[in-house]
Amino acid sequence: MDKLFGARRKNFIEIGKIYFWTATINKWQKLLAKDIFKQIILSSFEHLSKLNKLDIFGFVIMPNHMHAIWRTNELNGKETVQGSFLKYTAHEFKKLLNQNELNNYFSGSTNKNYEFWQRDPLAIPLYTPEVAYQKLDYLYNNPCTAHWQLATEPEE
Repeated sequence: MDKLFGARRKNFIEIGKIYFWTATINKWQKLLAKDIFKQIILSSFEHLSKLNKLDIFGFVIMPNHMHAIWRTNELNGKETVQGSFLKYTAHEFKKLLNQNELNNYFSGSTNKNYEFWQRDPLAIPLYTPEVAYQKLDYLYNNPCTAHWQLATEPEE
Protein backbone atom coordinates (compact mmCIF):
# COMPACT_ATOMS: atom_id res chain seq x y z
CA MET A 1 0.00 0.00 0.00
CA ASP A 2 2.84 2.42 0.79
CA LYS A 3 4.20 1.94 -2.74
CA LEU A 4 0.90 3.07 -4.21
CA PHE A 5 0.86 6.33 -2.26
CA GLY A 6 4.58 6.90 -2.52
CA ALA A 7 4.70 6.60 -6.32
CA ARG A 8 5.25 9.84 -8.16
CA ARG A 9 2.76 10.81 -10.81
CA LYS A 10 3.96 11.42 -14.36
CA ASN A 11 3.34 15.15 -13.87
CA PHE A 12 5.43 15.49 -10.71
CA ILE A 13 7.99 18.28 -10.92
CA GLU A 14 10.71 18.66 -8.34
CA ILE A 15 11.75 22.25 -7.72
CA GLY A 16 15.21 23.03 -9.09
CA LYS A 17 15.28 20.19 -11.65
CA ILE A 18 14.96 20.58 -15.43
CA TYR A 19 12.04 18.88 -17.17
CA PHE A 20 10.61 18.33 -20.60
CA TRP A 21 6.96 19.25 -19.95
CA THR A 22 3.98 18.67 -22.22
CA ALA A 23 0.49 20.08 -21.69
CA THR A 24 -2.38 19.19 -24.01
CA ILE A 25 -5.63 20.99 -24.71
CA ASN A 26 -8.65 19.01 -23.57
CA LYS A 27 -9.84 16.49 -26.18
CA TRP A 28 -6.92 17.55 -28.41
CA GLN A 29 -8.90 20.54 -29.66
CA LYS A 30 -6.87 23.08 -31.65
CA LEU A 31 -7.42 26.03 -29.33
CA LEU A 32 -3.79 27.16 -29.60
CA ALA A 33 -3.93 27.59 -33.38
CA LYS A 34 -4.88 31.26 -32.91
CA ASP A 35 -2.12 33.70 -31.99
CA ILE A 36 -4.17 35.33 -29.24
CA PHE A 37 -4.09 32.08 -27.23
CA LYS A 38 -0.37 31.64 -27.86
CA GLN A 39 0.14 35.16 -26.50
CA ILE A 40 -1.53 34.16 -23.23
CA ILE A 41 1.02 31.36 -22.84
CA LEU A 42 3.89 33.74 -23.62
CA SER A 43 2.57 36.32 -21.14
CA SER A 44 2.38 33.71 -18.41
CA PHE A 45 5.91 32.50 -19.17
CA GLU A 46 7.17 36.09 -19.08
CA HIS A 47 5.41 36.87 -15.79
CA LEU A 48 6.63 33.72 -14.02
CA SER A 49 10.15 34.24 -15.38
CA LYS A 50 10.29 37.86 -14.17
CA LEU A 51 9.31 36.64 -10.70
CA ASN A 52 12.17 34.09 -10.92
CA LYS A 53 9.66 31.28 -10.39
CA LEU A 54 10.49 29.65 -13.73
CA ASP A 55 13.45 29.33 -16.09
CA ILE A 56 12.48 28.51 -19.69
CA PHE A 57 15.15 26.86 -21.83
CA GLY A 58 12.98 26.16 -24.87
CA PHE A 59 9.35 25.76 -25.86
CA VAL A 60 7.01 25.21 -28.78
CA ILE A 61 3.31 25.94 -28.98
CA MET A 62 1.45 23.59 -31.28
CA PRO A 63 -2.23 23.90 -32.27
CA ASN A 64 -3.45 21.54 -29.53
CA HIS A 65 -0.53 21.10 -27.16
CA MET A 66 2.71 22.67 -26.01
CA HIS A 67 6.13 21.48 -24.96
CA ALA A 68 8.56 23.30 -22.72
CA ILE A 69 11.95 22.61 -21.25
CA TRP A 70 11.92 24.40 -17.96
CA ARG A 71 12.99 24.51 -14.34
CA THR A 72 10.76 25.70 -11.54
CA ASN A 73 12.66 27.59 -8.86
CA GLU A 74 10.13 27.87 -6.05
CA LEU A 75 6.42 27.69 -5.36
CA ASN A 76 4.20 30.50 -6.60
CA GLY A 77 2.61 31.28 -3.26
CA LYS A 78 0.97 28.02 -2.18
CA GLU A 79 0.74 26.69 -5.75
CA THR A 80 3.21 24.89 -7.94
CA VAL A 81 4.44 27.03 -10.81
CA GLN A 82 2.95 24.65 -13.36
CA GLY A 83 -0.36 24.74 -11.50
CA SER A 84 -0.35 28.55 -11.56
CA PHE A 85 0.50 28.50 -15.27
CA LEU A 86 -2.35 26.12 -16.13
CA LYS A 87 -4.86 27.97 -13.96
CA TYR A 88 -3.97 31.44 -15.25
CA THR A 89 -4.00 30.42 -18.91
CA ALA A 90 -7.34 28.62 -18.48
CA HIS A 91 -8.93 31.73 -16.95
CA GLU A 92 -7.59 33.88 -19.77
CA PHE A 93 -8.75 31.43 -22.45
CA LYS A 94 -12.24 31.50 -20.95
CA LYS A 95 -12.41 35.30 -21.26
CA LEU A 96 -11.81 35.10 -25.02
CA LEU A 97 -14.35 32.43 -25.96
CA ASN A 98 -18.05 32.90 -26.60
CA GLN A 99 -20.58 30.57 -25.02
CA ASN A 100 -20.79 28.31 -28.05
CA GLU A 101 -17.00 27.88 -28.06
CA LEU A 102 -16.94 27.37 -24.29
CA ASN A 103 -19.35 24.46 -24.64
CA ASN A 104 -16.50 22.49 -26.27
CA TYR A 105 -14.63 22.64 -22.96
CA PHE A 106 -17.54 22.00 -20.58
CA SER A 107 -16.47 19.63 -17.82
CA GLY A 108 -19.42 19.32 -15.47
CA SER A 109 -17.02 19.00 -12.52
CA THR A 110 -18.08 20.18 -9.11
CA ASN A 111 -15.04 22.49 -8.85
CA LYS A 112 -15.05 23.99 -12.38
CA ASN A 113 -17.35 24.36 -15.34
CA TYR A 114 -14.72 24.23 -18.07
CA GLU A 115 -11.51 22.31 -18.54
CA PHE A 116 -9.09 23.64 -21.14
CA TRP A 117 -6.05 21.53 -20.27
CA GLN A 118 -6.09 17.75 -20.05
CA ARG A 119 -5.27 16.44 -16.60
CA ASP A 120 -1.80 15.26 -15.68
CA PRO A 121 0.58 16.98 -18.09
CA LEU A 122 3.65 14.91 -18.84
CA ALA A 123 6.87 15.82 -17.01
CA ILE A 124 10.06 14.01 -18.01
CA PRO A 125 13.17 14.80 -15.94
CA LEU A 126 16.23 15.66 -18.02
CA TYR A 127 19.03 13.89 -16.14
CA THR A 128 21.78 14.14 -18.73
CA PRO A 129 22.81 16.68 -21.38
CA GLU A 130 22.22 14.02 -24.05
CA VAL A 131 18.57 13.57 -23.01
CA ALA A 132 18.12 17.35 -22.81
CA TYR A 133 19.47 17.85 -26.35
CA GLN A 134 17.32 15.00 -27.67
CA LYS A 135 14.19 16.62 -26.20
CA LEU A 136 15.24 20.06 -27.44
CA ASP A 137 15.63 18.67 -30.96
CA TYR A 138 12.21 17.04 -30.70
CA LEU A 139 10.65 20.26 -29.45
CA TYR A 140 12.06 22.43 -32.26
CA ASN A 141 11.40 19.89 -35.01
CA ASN A 142 7.81 19.13 -33.97
CA PRO A 143 6.28 21.87 -36.20
CA CYS A 144 8.25 20.53 -39.19
CA THR A 145 6.90 16.98 -39.07
CA ALA A 146 4.78 15.61 -41.90
CA HIS A 147 1.81 15.46 -39.53
CA TRP A 148 1.85 19.17 -38.68
CA GLN A 149 3.58 20.90 -41.60
CA LEU A 150 3.58 24.20 -39.70
CA ALA A 151 7.13 25.05 -40.79
CA THR A 152 9.77 23.70 -43.14
CA GLU A 153 12.70 24.55 -40.85
CA PRO A 154 12.92 24.73 -37.03
CA GLU A 155 14.06 28.36 -37.30
CA GLU A 156 10.66 29.30 -38.72
